[in-house]
Amino acid sequence: MPDSPLSTDHQRHYHDMRAMMDEADCLISQSELEAALDAMAAALEEQLGDKLPVFYCVMNGGLITTGHLLTRLGFPLEVDYLHATRYRGDTRGGELFWRVSPEIPMAGRHVVIVDDILDEGTTLAAILDYCRTAGAESVSSAVLVDKRHDRKAVPGLRADFCGLDVEDRYVFGFGMDYKGYWRNAPGIFAPKGL
Repeated sequence: MPDSPLSTDHQRHYHDMRAMMDEADCLISQSELEAALDAMAAALEEQLGDKLPVFYCVMNGGLITTGHLLTRLGFPLEVDYLHATRYRGDTRGGELFWRVSPEIPMAGRHVVIVDDILDEGTTLAAILDYCRTAGAESVSSAVLVDKRHDRKAVPGLRADFCGLDVEDRYVFGFGMDYKGYWRNAPGIFAPKGL
């Protein structure tokens, strides 16, 4: 990168991120994600199309899924966001950390929590409990991918609306990050060896 304004450490990090992506395995293509989002939208329309629901995007991971999903929904709804995380820039989850609570009240509402992935589900389970405690009339979860394994935080935990299953690897892309990067990758990828 000639004449780059980046420091040497930043350049090295940039090249490390590029190299990781260049070698990553594509597990789910953009076109497969688009078809999954179409199916999720149809199911949501059928079950919630006349309920005036409020959709809460789980930031940051749920941002891309929420944006792509909402443009497929042909019924009136409200949108808000919340920010709870366990990863904080790492590849392994830790303690639940709340950054932003939702602004639109949930009491008496049909609530849909939209996130990128259901892995162990600790974060999603805590958010769903929060919604129930806040008095939501109904609480549903919509995730783009569900990771196949038997380590769910709550036995049998499944999303109400799910696009695709993915193998038990560290995944990134379409909202999911690798060390804070590559949420913008157009598909679901896994780094070599993870």
